[in-house]
Amino acid sequence: MTAGQCGIATVLGMRSRIGRTLAAGAAAVVAAGLIASPGPASASGAHTVKVTVMASSDIHGNALNWDYFKNAEYDDSAHNDVGLAKVSTLVNRIRADRGADRTLLFDSGDTIQGTPLDYYYAKVEPITETGETHPMARAMNAIGYDAVTLGNHEFNYGLPLLATWTRQMKAPVLGANAVSAKTGLPAYRPFVIKTMKVKGDRPIKVGVLGLTNPGVAIWDKANVEGRLKFLDLVATAKKWVPVIRGLGADVVLVTAHAGDNGMSSYGTELPVENAAALVAEEVPGIDAVLFGHAHNDVPQRLVTNKATGRQVLLTEPGKWGQRLSVVDFTLAKQRGRWTVTGTSSATINTGTVPEDPKIVTLMKRQHDKTVGYVNQVIAESKEQLSAAESPYKDTPILDYIQKVQTDLVSKAIAGTPAASLPVLSIAAPFSRSAVFPAGPVSVRDMAGLYVYDNTLLGVELTGAQIKDYLEYSAKYFAQVAPDAPVDPATLTNAGGTPDYNYDQLSGVTYDIDISRPAGQRIAGLSYQGAPVTADQRFVVAINNYRQSGGGGFPHVTKAPVVYNAQVEIRQALIEYATAAGVIDPSQFADANWRLVRAGVPVF
Repeated sequence: MTAGQCGIATVLGMRSRIGRTLAAGAAAVVAAGLIASPGPASASGAHTVKVTVMASSDIHGNALNWDYFKNAEYDDSAHNDVGLAKVSTLVNRIRADRGADRTLLFDSGDTIQGTPLDYYYAKVEPITETGETHPMARAMNAIGYDAVTLGNHEFNYGLPLLATWTRQMKAPVLGANAVSAKTGLPAYRPFVIKTMKVKGDRPIKVGVLGLTNPGVAIWDKANVEGRLKFLDLVATAKKWVPVIRGLGADVVLVTAHAGDNGMSSYGTELPVENAAALVAEEVPGIDAVLFGHAHNDVPQRLVTNKATGRQVLLTEPGKWGQRLSVVDFTLAKQRGRWTVTGTSSATINTGTVPEDPKIVTLMKRQHDKTVGYVNQVIAESKEQLSAAESPYKDTPILDYIQKVQTDLVSKAIAGTPAASLPVLSIAAPFSRSAVFPAGPVSVRDMAGLYVYDNTLLGVELTGAQIKDYLEYSAKYFAQVAPDAPVDPATLTNAGGTPDYNYDQLSGVTYDIDISRPAGQRIAGLSYQGAPVTADQRFVVAINNYRQSGGGGFPHVTKAPVVYNAQVEIRQALIEYATAAGVIDPSQFADANWRLVRAGVPVF
């Protein structure tokens, strides 16, 4: 066995035993040692108890309020803050306000991937080799999470690293629908039951079922194929919720790494990707669904269960620790058992509080190492490359993105039915201020070129569809008559179209005639010197924002996906430069498109 094989064998063996134990109904209750004081008496004379559940999701490696790519505190246009240090302050305040004995804290996944901090301890100094505690385990253990659920990005760095992180976590790591491909038994703990003691009365039991995303089977196929299978969220919940209720749970929660729109980005070959609301609708016995994956701020959504007619509460706390979901349950004694009689939820902005100094201090050493990493030189550029003119000229610095994307997708589809198709690539001018200086280029320089956290896909399009796509993109330019002066300041962003919604295509040649109206501008579309035909097929490297419908571009949302390993494009650029050691435009610059008026080049 290789080290990797040993790692997965250990994971599957350990988690399968847990699954058998839980399925048998033994050792399922984990006492939290909590004490909840009774609330005020109700009209019927029965007393009530209030329990607060807090939830984060999609932390994506943000421990501190820091932007590693800008080497500064995080800030965005809405002045959000990020990080577990901010979450910790809110958690401490809520515990102090409601009583630590009446609160629980969960997370709905995507924890150990997303920032250079995660990358550093997965790839540069991997915890699987050094024995170092993963920064996210260190922070979450200090904050005191009661359980965390697996997100799809937990699988990005392989099963051995995931197994190491899982062992380092004090909180149970849940994933009921991730099962052994060989035995069908749970590979991770399906659920946990937390017991909250009530003075002078029967304890309250809170059951938590964790569900991860079926898309892992596609997105991380190389890491999980033959090892793990990912089952339908609804079917899995229907199996386990009665077990949890049967073990005496008074409150049943689902923590699901799945959005709530009922749709999938990968078609019908796998169970539904964004099934959080479907779980609430289809599975009786659930009081609330704490979900993630979509990165949306959903303070409260109510869904009616089809079987019971009861409303089930859903909430999602955005991303990166910008929000914390807070759910309040009121329980009353009915027929000798605690019953949920009221629920409400909100999301709280972490930007309203300072960082917890305890977490800041705890993270300092690992944070400082990561800061040093992002400021290190990764390559030497043969000349200065600027993105200043990239919105209206084919510039080498954007061609660098195209080159990396094309090579990555071409390599990935080798040996597949799509391998015979030409690979094209799409990129947009995200930042006019991006520059590779002549000489040393750092990780941060590379990040300044690709400022978004997009991942890479490959989709199949026809020549006719590509023509439509380019026509849509070309509406970015103002119409300018053949004899009129051209002012770059007014040439672009027509109709308010932002730079990031102007896509340039590599691998084919074409002109954009800005003297013509939008929709009639693409001329001379050719591949290797021959006109592109309407039925000609291509694979196009594209980012997940665009493929999922961002910008409203035609055809791509329904195009067959031939590659989707959820590789971060920014990280791919960094790794490509690091491996090459040099950035030489003669190796990738290709002026394949231009602006014209009546066939005459504008520049």
